[in-house]
Amino acid sequence: MPYINIKVTDEQVTDEQKSLLIQGTTQLLVDVLNKNPKTIHIVIDEVPIKNWGVNGKQYLGTKKY
Repeated sequence: MPYINIKVTDEQVTDEQKSLLIQGTTQLLVDVLNKNPKTIHIVIDEVPIKNWGVNGKQYLGTKKY
């Protein structure tokens, strides 16, 4: 039973985008690992942007590293 956890920043990811992530990730596991889609569990966590870091620095939304 695959369990996939997708983490994204909380920058207005739409329900449609989340649905596409779930569908695409499920299909990837079906295609690559030959898994039954009924056994695939996917969770999307939205992380507050202030809790995200890149290149050793806190990501502040407007800065691109």
